[in-house]
Amino acid sequence: MSHDRPKTWKEWEKNIIDLESACKALDELVPATSGERREELEHKIATYRKTLNAAIKKLYSDPDSWEKVLIARCEHRPYTLDYVAALFTNFVELQGDRRHGIDNAIIGGPARIGGRPVMVIGQQKGRNIQERQMRNFAMMKPEGYRKAIRLMDMADRFGLPIVTFVDTPAADPGVESESRGISEAIAASIQKMFAVSVPVVSVVIGEGGSGGAIGIAVANRLAMLEHSVYSVIPPEGCAAILWRKPEMGPEASAALKLTAQSAIELGLIDEILPEGFGGAHRNSAEVFATVGSYILKNLDELGKMKPAQLKEARYDKFRRMGRFTGLNES
Repeated sequence: MSHDRPKTWKEWEKNIIDLESACKALDELVPATSGERREELEHKIATYRKTLNAAIKKLYSDPDSWEKVLIARCEHRPYTLDYVAALFTNFVELQGDRRHGIDNAIIGGPARIGGRPVMVIGQQKGRNIQERQMRNFAMMKPEGYRKAIRLMDMADRFGLPIVTFVDTPAADPGVESESRGISEAIAASIQKMFAVSVPVVSVVIGEGGSGGAIGIAVANRLAMLEHSVYSVIPPEGCAAILWRKPEMGPEASAALKLTAQSAIELGLIDEILPEGFGGAHRNSAEVFATVGSYILKNLDELGKMKPAQLKEARYDKFRRMGRFTGLNES
């Protein structure tokens, strides 16, 4: 039952986290030991690491949809600013929507990747209570989407390809956001992404939740990291609506088909990017290289297309989604 399922990544990975802590503590003892004591310690560390690797392999061999949600929410996964620091140079963050104010849930501005000028936009989570509050848990407000529109419009005017990083549970659901037109802002952002004449490449790096995600993910090429998720609503929200029981999130996650594997089967994304042994939070350098290669490869391919072709390709891509065969079709 759902109430027996882990509710957080730390609960799900508890055994692994404990083993990693034990290995780290033993490693710190090695420099202060010598002789037989050191040999015994190194043997013990090797045994612990073997057990640790076996535990990681078992846990990550075939995670179900709810476990994918927990991995996607892991606080140690690389966030947008980590990708910006690792892959881009000359990044200049631009603030404000020129209408209301600053939304810290989104970062964006011109930068270079592989020497190529681009406009980078992404949702940013926080790693501690203060950062999470400041970033509003990566839930963008209307001014965030209007900032994204401003940056995409700038990219279109200057011929800069757009690269976006998706990582949000959903758009901000607060009363103030509703009063300032959050739905219209998301719709306008989606419309702008269909209209731009430059290549657009997007990567879901963690959570891709609801309109909050698709508002910056209308792309010519869209990839998901192996353990990321992409859905119309967070599982707990779906469970609250269907059964009035948010704790039934695990059941809802299975029905939502929110994994990268389901998304590629349904034709919603173009590629799944591997995270390596134990997830992106253990292999950040490897994941940065994988994501960087994906972005550059697709920018090269899309760069050969004319503006009209880019727009038509985006339109056709989304028109193909959700097709079904009617009963009366001949």
